[in-house]
Amino acid sequence: MTIRNLLLLPVLTLFPLSAFCWGQKGHDVTAAIAERHLTPATLDAVTDLLDGKSMVYYANWPDNACHTPEYAYTKTWHYKNIDAGQSYAEAPDIPEGNIVGALEEQYRVLTDSTASREQKWLALVLTVHFLGDLHQPMHMGRLTDRGGNSHKISFFGTPTNLHSVWDTDLPEAAHKWSYTEWADNIDRATPAQTEEILAGGTPYKWGEETYGIVGKVYDATPEGTDVSYDYIAEWTPVVEDRFLRGALRLADLLNGIFDPAYTPLNKMAEANAGK
Repeated sequence: MTIRNLLLLPVLTLFPLSAFCWGQKGHDVTAAIAERHLTPATLDAVTDLLDGKSMVYYANWPDNACHTPEYAYTKTWHYKNIDAGQSYAEAPDIPEGNIVGALEEQYRVLTDSTASREQKWLALVLTVHFLGDLHQPMHMGRLTDRGGNSHKISFFGTPTNLHSVWDTDLPEAAHKWSYTEWADNIDRATPAQTEEILAGGTPYKWGEETYGIVGKVYDATPEGTDVSYDYIAEWTPVVEDRFLRGALRLADLLNGIFDPAYTPLNKMAEANAGK
């Protein structure tokens, strides 16, 4: 089965996606903002590789794909679970891989002159998606509760779990915006703020930053919590910041790969030297 044919399978829409990602809106927002920050050379290269489609078009594709036999190997690439009491550096790797290693591998494919167009297509689509997932705190959630999926809470009285609230319920309750309205309203970082977000970044460091939020989320949301207005007001700025950081880092990463005239602020090239 080819990648393009996979997109045509209507059965994919039957699978629940909440265990894997920012909800669809979050990935669309991340991709849309990132696309606004691509240089003309990068935008041309990305659009060509995606056969004329936008990054938003494919932003949620990996969540469908990982439920199929062909791409089941990518399921664990959406997260890095870390238990309470473990530091980020101490968290054990799993043989199937995690989101940090997966992003590093996609970078190597995208910068490999011998990689095929189909390999680079897949690496690009996965990179767009995983940069979003890496900034969702529950993707660094605890192994014991499967990243918050077994952490039972409620949302305005409706039973749910912590992962689902952060994936979808919280962003959607924060603002009833389309993904373009989200982009218009939060893509407002100053040059100084942008430099702070981008400077010296790698997937490892971005994941570590996300993990710094995880304990605070668990402390604010013990099991049995009924998430309501106060919680939404407190955590909406965090959601906005995570969307924006993921988007700007995605753009900087892709510009560094596809535009020879661009000097990226991330440290991916240095981190991958000799690998």
